[in-house]
Amino acid sequence: MTIAVSPSEPTVTPVQPAERIQTIDVLRGFALFGILLVNMAIFSYPFQAVLFPTPPGTPWHDRIAIWLIHFLGEGKFYSLFSLLFGLGMVLLMERIERRGRRFVPFYARRLLVLLGIGVVHAFLIWPGDILIFYALLGFPLLLFRKAKPRTLLIWAVILIAIPILLMALMTGLVVLGKSVPEAAQQIEQSFAVAEAGYRADFARAEQVYATGNFVEITAQRVYDYLSMGLTSFFVLGFNILAMFLLGAYFARRRIFKELESHRQLFRKLLFWGAIIGLLGNAIYATLIMDLPRYEPTPELLIATVAQGVGAPLLMLCYVSAICLLALHPTWGRRLQILAPVGRMALSNYLLQSIICTLIFYGYGLGLFGKVGAAWGIVLTLGIYLLQIPLSHWWMSRFLYGPAEWLWRSLTYGTRQPLLNRQA
Repeated sequence: MTIAVSPSEPTVTPVQPAERIQTIDVLRGFALFGILLVNMAIFSYPFQAVLFPTPPGTPWHDRIAIWLIHFLGEGKFYSLFSLLFGLGMVLLMERIERRGRRFVPFYARRLLVLLGIGVVHAFLIWPGDILIFYALLGFPLLLFRKAKPRTLLIWAVILIAIPILLMALMTGLVVLGKSVPEAAQQIEQSFAVAEAGYRADFARAEQVYATGNFVEITAQRVYDYLSMGLTSFFVLGFNILAMFLLGAYFARRRIFKELESHRQLFRKLLFWGAIIGLLGNAIYATLIMDLPRYEPTPELLIATVAQGVGAPLLMLCYVSAICLLALHPTWGRRLQILAPVGRMALSNYLLQSIICTLIFYGYGLGLFGKVGAAWGIVLTLGIYLLQIPLSHWWMSRFLYGPAEWLWRSLTYGTRQPLLNRQA
């Protein structure tokens, strides 16, 4: 695992604990809770379930839970995690270039290692992986590494707008096509065929994940990722890259390094993020409950616009609330409970997948398809409340989480120390 380094070339070393920005770790820890909350539905039901309206016979408490997850969770926490990824790229670049080392080859190697971890995660653990997307989109992010803050912000807005405009175009074409009797029948037939295919995939996945062995489930994982996961890349990719750029903007503006001087900005984001974000996400959550996602309709377009605008703003509302609390001495200390969770965010993300697949899949407890959304929230709280003390225990003894240690060792080209000698 050792790569030769020229004696004249400055050595790059991992970020030391003293160099970390604690608020960023707190935000990562908070994001992990929301990611688990939203992912629980895909852990416990087939990936294809996201395409269909909420089933008519769903119990009232599960309908409320599903609505709340759409309202407060969906689209907000992967956006926050993405923002922090983009921010981390700029902070890492500044640190490496201060040491006189070339950043692009180093970061490209870092992304390739992350890609490998993502492939293992998607194919051998859980097909809802986001790491592959991050690794692939990290390369276009490099093109913006020297961009000015204004440029980053403009491109972030453009990228957020692209999927909304594409949805508007598709919806317009479908509505226009349905106005022609001959075309209307063909369009309806094509959507009926698509629905039948998705429902067949749903039924097969439901059976395999609930009763299959590891080999059978792995084959299903690969199929689901290649059919559903990669398709979602084109849906989520623009937004993820937009959040990368927004995170780079935050880094350029030194917003997390200088919380006090940006207090007024946080107050504005908290206010407008709450007003517009809550309204937009309420509209989205209410509409999406009863809409299929595979058929462009005016109602789905409204939901897409509402979430496309509302989700990033509500995410920024969350960020601002945490940053303002971090400026308060008492609340700042209380929030530190989440910092160790965020310091080993990659390990905790992978651990969530391992725990949940062992709970739901056939080679584990076999509860797939048997846990509704309401109990899913309870399970999310239980798992996360276990991760907090586990993270504190681990980080009090080791310098990095196990997955972070592997990622760093492969990236830096040499085995990194793991044990905390000061513990």
